[in-house]
Amino acid sequence: MSARLLNWLLAAAVALLGAAATWLVVQDRDAQAAWDDRQAVLLAARAHAVNLLSLDYRTIDADVARILATSTGAARAEYEAGAGKLKDTTKSGKVVQEGVVRATGLVSIGPRTAKALVVADGQIRWDGSRNAPQERFYRWEMDLARTGGVWLVSKAVQV
Repeated sequence: MSARLLNWLLAAAVALLGAAATWLVVQDRDAQAAWDDRQAVLLAARAHAVNLLSLDYRTIDADVARILATSTGAARAEYEAGAGKLKDTTKSGKVVQEGVVRATGLVSIGPRTAKALVVADGQIRWDGSRNAPQERFYRWEMDLARTGGVWLVSKAVQV
């Protein structure tokens, strides 16, 4: 085999290896971006559930603001419409509710919308009451929308 042919074959092999390496880097970057996006959806659904379950009559205005900050569209409109009643009920009953998310799962994800499932538990008590705290169990199906580069809950349905 001539030196010229060997050099040409070696250059072709180096070019192919370079192209393959570039392709692998791009694939890895795309896979990482998709994984990051899925995690962002799950974190947004989790945060929204915690916000829905974490209410305290002493901080209800900030609590409602957090609920609104993690919602958009029809869900936000629904929360805004019921905010006054929620505040009044929470304050008058001296309600303290704490929630914890047990699990989240991704049902589907697209470029602008996603659907997640959330399992959470809450404990509600009434300050000054002798009644034992009540445990409550929640399961939600949440629709999320990418709004301004951030995932927000557009619909939350208890299932």
